[in-house]
Amino acid sequence: MAVPVAFFAVFFAYPVAAIVRRGLHADGAWHLGRIADVLGQPDIRHVLWFTTWQALASTALTLLVALPGAYVFARFDFPGRQVLRAVVTVPFVLPTVVVGTAFLALLGRGGLLDELWGVRLDTTVWAILLAHVFFNYAVVVRTVGGLWAQLDPRQEEAARMLGAPPLTAWRTVTLPALAPAVAAAALMVFLFTFTSFGVVQILGGPAFSTLEVEIYRQTSEIFDLSTAAVLTLVQFLCVGAILAVHAWTVRRRETALKLVDASTTARRPRGAGQWTLLAAVLACVAVLLLLPLAVLVQRSLTAPGFGYYRALTDADGGTFLVAPIHAIGASLSYAAAATAIAVAIGSLAAAALARRDAGRLVRGFDALLMLPLGVSAVTVGFGFLIALDAPPLDLRKSWILVPLAQALVGVPFVVRTMLPVLRAVDVRLREAAAVLGASPWRVWREVDLPLVRRALLVAAGFAFAVSLGEFGATVFIARPDNPTLPVAVARLLSRPGDLNYGQAMALSTILMVVCAVALLVLEKLRGADRTGEL
Repeated sequence: MAVPVAFFAVFFAYPVAAIVRRGLHADGAWHLGRIADVLGQPDIRHVLWFTTWQALASTALTLLVALPGAYVFARFDFPGRQVLRAVVTVPFVLPTVVVGTAFLALLGRGGLLDELWGVRLDTTVWAILLAHVFFNYAVVVRTVGGLWAQLDPRQEEAARMLGAPPLTAWRTVTLPALAPAVAAAALMVFLFTFTSFGVVQILGGPAFSTLEVEIYRQTSEIFDLSTAAVLTLVQFLCVGAILAVHAWTVRRRETALKLVDASTTARRPRGAGQWTLLAAVLACVAVLLLLPLAVLVQRSLTAPGFGYYRALTDADGGTFLVAPIHAIGASLSYAAAATAIAVAIGSLAAAALARRDAGRLVRGFDALLMLPLGVSAVTVGFGFLIALDAPPLDLRKSWILVPLAQALVGVPFVVRTMLPVLRAVDVRLREAAAVLGASPWRVWREVDLPLVRRALLVAAGFAFAVSLGEFGATVFIARPDNPTLPVAVARLLSRPGDLNYGQAMALSTILMVVCAVALLVLEKLRGADRTGEL
């Protein structure tokens, strides 16, 4: 645990604490009254209200749309099911900047709806809600559907044989068993939408601002660090409460159910009702998930002769110090370094957490590992600039700053992927190797590593995809001569002109393709017969 604890202490806790201290501590004293002053401002209360309201609305809408999909992927066996299941997961690993850009191409000025019917939905709350459903659809399908596929269908069939109508049998038998998974998925969706930044920044316009967007505005535009510090504390407390409830629901799900092999529960649809449901879910996936991505690709190709893609090779001193295409190589390099860091730190943390004799303090660190997913990435990025600016950690000019920030987001995915596999390794295999004289390192290399190699590759793939799309922290610390793809897209969208818009679409398409390829490789590694959570 020493290395993961030191890593999170130096590169997460210290920068966040530095922001809070800089905002609330001055002249040798803490100004805690500033908290009441900030929370008493009408515009800040409106931000808090909108952040909570849109997160609740996004969560409810996502559950409404995605639960039928979870049932279809769990219970129906149809051609292309595994490929479509991977496609459904693509939006989740896409950077929020790409999601915002895709919906801008669909709903914004000159978008598909504007061309067909003269309707624009950008800068409206509906654009934000639909983008959040697009982004989090896979969370519900994978979390709820993974458990649904493992529930024994004979229990519900027995209730129907005893005279219960189909809806009553589902409500009294299946729904109580699914409740922990539904609650866990809802909490994760709420967490992701509560801390939404890129989607709201691009689609919300000046009228809508979440806590994350307001923290960014207070730090980068108004330079009011005291207000940003208060909002960071509020977000930190809210995220901590959400993660605590989520941990309780996950433990309940793991211990309360008897499950069966998921490969035995899926069947071909039977009857007109089931075929209609399958067709409706496929239509929903096509319209809600595939259409925005297709429009994004189409907009990137509107210039003759791949004009927008060729323009990426031209240096533009007004936006970048280098050609925009340079961002591709920079992003891949940063993501590779971040993946190496995340896998090293996450593997050590997972190995410590997997020990059956781990104490309560070690198990508590499991929840803390999830905090980077919910705590303001904007705060972390700005904290890097003001905290890591003096020896022995003066990293402001170092290239490693970006991979470190990206690795903070990748570590939780590595831990969540490797921990179940490490816990499943029979401890007697390790004990037998130790009795035969093997050192701890050799036990890990010859016993654990062959069993967790696939999980390690999956964890590395998730860390790579997530690092590639990190935006909140990177927007502060990426250098102008070495921007990442999400930062480059955001900068292009912030400038007027069709050429800048088209180049943003082209870069977003490239980023989408890279993430999709990474995910398809992950699905192949996971195996066609495996189900589970993200």
